[in-house]
Amino acid sequence: MTQKVAFLGLGVMGYPMAGHLAAKGFEVVVYNRSQAKAQAFVAQHGGQYAATPALAAKGASVVLMCVGADADVRTVLTGPDGALSTMARGTLVVDHTTTSATVSREMAQVAQELGLGFLDAPVSGGQAGAEKGQLTIMVGGAEPDYARIEPVILSYAKQARLMGPVGAGQLTKMVNQICIAGIVQGLAEGIAFAERAGLDPKAVVEVISKGAAQSWQMENRYASMIERRFDFGFAVDWMRKDLGIVLDESRRNGAHLPLTALVDQFYGDVQAMGGQRFDTSSLLLRLVDKP
Repeated sequence: MTQKVAFLGLGVMGYPMAGHLAAKGFEVVVYNRSQAKAQAFVAQHGGQYAATPALAAKGASVVLMCVGADADVRTVLTGPDGALSTMARGTLVVDHTTTSATVSREMAQVAQELGLGFLDAPVSGGQAGAEKGQLTIMVGGAEPDYARIEPVILSYAKQARLMGPVGAGQLTKMVNQICIAGIVQGLAEGIAFAERAGLDPKAVVEVISKGAAQSWQMENRYASMIERRFDFGFAVDWMRKDLGIVLDESRRNGAHLPLTALVDQFYGDVQAMGGQRFDTSSLLLRLVDKP
């Protein structure tokens, strides 16, 4: 019997993730705030679309979601026509949204009271990773729930790992964003320095990327940065949202994050330059386009 799953949220990440589920033979019911996007998904991948999260979740064995922020998670799960209202006992909720650990624990508590399972499972890999089914997923929740969901999420992931109880997935994603922020700023400064020094920045990066300076960001973003093209996936607005979550959590746990706080301010500068929807490598603009 084909397993019925619901997918809530068909943005740049959710749309291809749900598409991989359909390609793997799952019976997929989708929900999106813009119904036209849900209709387009069904036209492309088959399955069904529903007008509300509650209707999408009804009868599904697993409800997956990838929405915007904490408030969206609360609305989609517990608001009017929220998904939790129609889910049968024993159903799993898997939240791929990058949120605070606080909202994950809050939603997990509500789910538990209803006899439901909850996993926080933020992803890394960007739009390209979602489209290629090559995401990395860091998960928080109970081991039996994770064992049950792993075959499903590996439809669109190259790696998934249980990191601890609910909230641990989000905390791990925060570490991911901390590291990315520093790496991108370093790459931006390196390219700006190479240009000022009269070097061929492309040749410079091609050489140093074979040594200790190598990173995913260097391999995948240096050419577009040099060409001043910043339309490759994860937007500055979303990075600032994520870094805000990181900095809020650091104030709670006492972690000292001076570089992360500084890069967050730099992304604010990019927003002020009109770069809200530029990808995160646009940090370079602060360094090369100023008088």
